Amino acid sequence: MTVAPDFAEFYSATYPRLLTQLYAFAGDRADAQDLVQEAFTRAFAQWATVSTFDDPVGWVRRVAWNLAISRWRRAKRLLHARRELVADDVPGPDELSLDLVRALRQLTPPLRQAVVLHYLADLSVQEIAAFVGAPDGTVKARLHRARTTLSRLLSVDEEWVSHD
Repeated sequence: MTVAPDFAEFYSATYPRLLTQLYAFAGDRADAQDLVQEAFTRAFAQWATVSTFDDPVGWVRRVAWNLAISRWRRAKRLLHARRELVADDVPGPDELSLDLVRALRQLTPPLRQAVVLHYLADLSVQEIAAFVGAPDGTVKARLHRARTTLSRLLSVDEEWVSHD
């Protein structure tokens, strides 16, 4: 099977950013790769339609996030069922990555999602609000709470906390 040139270009241009976003959310690179690959597989299967969308990367991002959230919910149920049997996972190649991943994991999924979409996907508050189906004020509040928490967890200068 050959890949349509426009899909191959689309994939090459968008895969790294989406992988980074999902890695920051999921906290595990292999899981993030699986999620993003699955989203692109679904996009490829429907490329004749997806390629006509105003924002095909937004469609792939939505699919990947939905997959991540579904996986997170399944894992959470499993963790509750096997709390004593499951050891903590410690991913990341260096201390900075470990600290950031640990701090992000301490945020609730809505706060973590807002931070990843704002800082890694470069989405505006309005774009995030549309993506998650929440009012702009809710997204602003999530970003503020997330930055405050991350600042405390990472001992970051307060100037970063007030940045929008």
